[in-house]
Amino acid sequence: MMDENSQVFVISIAAELAGMHPQTLRQYDRLGLVSPTRTSGKSRRYSMRDVAKLQEIARLGGEGVSLEGIRRILELEDQVGALTSRVHELESALADELLNRPGRRVFAAGSEGEVISMRAGTRVRRSNQIVVWRPLER
Repeated sequence: MMDENSQVFVISIAAELAGMHPQTLRQYDRLGLVSPTRTSGKSRRYSMRDVAKLQEIARLGGEGVSLEGIRRILELEDQVGALTSRVHELESALADELLNRPGRRVFAAGSEGEVISMRAGTRVRRSNQIVVWRPLER
């Protein structure tokens, strides 16, 4: 079964799938918008992910976005994808840590800003004092 990252399409097929001319794909490769892999003979090979990216470039271009704007949008989308992946990794690591430490200690901030160590499931005693703040008169 082929996945979306399999580099299987030659430039003519990728261009046809994306609804573009092969020369346009070469230009986008030079600009770094879509970077297909190369075979040992230096020919380009595109994946379904590359074709989808080419279609997105065509859509954005049709909406009047410049090539530099498209490059920046794609860069930011890649960054968001990487950050989302990292958040999922950290959430998973945190969930594993919480499951592996059932008697863990928690911390709270005291009224003076100090750190108070507490057992899990306990609460900080609240003070019933009222503090009135008045600005200095000039």
